[in-house]
Amino acid sequence: MAITDTTYIINSTDTYNLELFFNLSPDLLCIAGYDGYFKKINPTVSKTLGYTNEELFSSPIDSFVHPEDRDITSKKRERIIDDNALLNFENRYITKNGEIVWLSWTSMPIKSERVVFAIAKVITHKKKLDEDRNALLTNLTKINNELKQLTYSTSHDLRLPVSNLLSVFNLLDTSKIQDAETLEFIDMLKTSTENLRDTLNSYVDVLSQKNVLNVETQMLDLGKCLDVVRYSLGSLIQNSRAIISVDFSEFTEVKFNKAYLESIFLNLITNSIKYAMPHHFPVISIYTKYEKGVKQLIFADEGQGFDMDKVKDRIFGFNQKFHTHIDSKGIGLYLVHNHIISLGGHISVESKVNEGARFIISFKE
Repeated sequence: MAITDTTYIINSTDTYNLELFFNLSPDLLCIAGYDGYFKKINPTVSKTLGYTNEELFSSPIDSFVHPEDRDITSKKRERIIDDNALLNFENRYITKNGEIVWLSWTSMPIKSERVVFAIAKVITHKKKLDEDRNALLTNLTKINNELKQLTYSTSHDLRLPVSNLLSVFNLLDTSKIQDAETLEFIDMLKTSTENLRDTLNSYVDVLSQKNVLNVETQMLDLGKCLDVVRYSLGSLIQNSRAIISVDFSEFTEVKFNKAYLESIFLNLITNSIKYAMPHHFPVISIYTKYEKGVKQLIFADEGQGFDMDKVKDRIFGFNQKFHTHIDSKGIGLYLVHNHIISLGGHISVESKVNEGARFIISFKE
């Protein structure tokens, strides 16, 4: 008798615990018949779908499924009836108030009882995040392709007038010019034009690559690349009286794309000059350092800076402007960011309003 009583108590407790587990589960638990109707559901089912138990039991399960998902759901149900388990099947249900709920189902058939035991997790939030991410990727891809086409067209179309300008220099008989300063200016203009031609050619070559992974990289001398840009910006640097200090003592070379690196130097220098503090000369520091074995190029200025709390999520966005300068186009930092991340690097910013900005570029080894 004692054994019988103990057995009875254990069985009762197990039954109670199973019912408690069934009723308190945050997931949707149900038993469905082979006839396509709910036979037993936990409270989460009615709470999620907004129907009463009576409404859920009295209508075919398909009537709650999103119309676009009914066909695939019926096919999956047929496979279950054929004694195949269903794992991680996702479909949409329509709630009583018309909202769409995404569910991920795991179902096991009990053929002898002609029923299916099923568990579903609500994944609406995950699906919304996936949709937002896909929309963002689609938009970014579209912007990137448009920018690539614009850059390609601009670079291609500018090569002709640049070539014509170089032809003029070649036709110019400098032996008839006696003034040394005029000859120096002509030489500077010719060299700058040649650099512009080479840069345009490099952009066209890079943009012609079918896959960004094929962009040519090589070991580059940071000092030489910077000198090319400083020479091209000679008049701007001189007229602004910019003070540029350079220290590449920790490392002098980096594996990167030449056109990209020169573009990075050009955009960061011109930005620092454009957004210098009013009535102050631009002060720029460019130096290298190792951080946990990673090569970093640091570019810092003492200009107007950014309110990072307001712009940190947009600072490298396309067509984002944070100052009212007449020449601000909102493209420079976008290009810098894309040059770096496209080759596996990383860039971060530290800045405060009226205290300058510090860009930390980490290169992929």
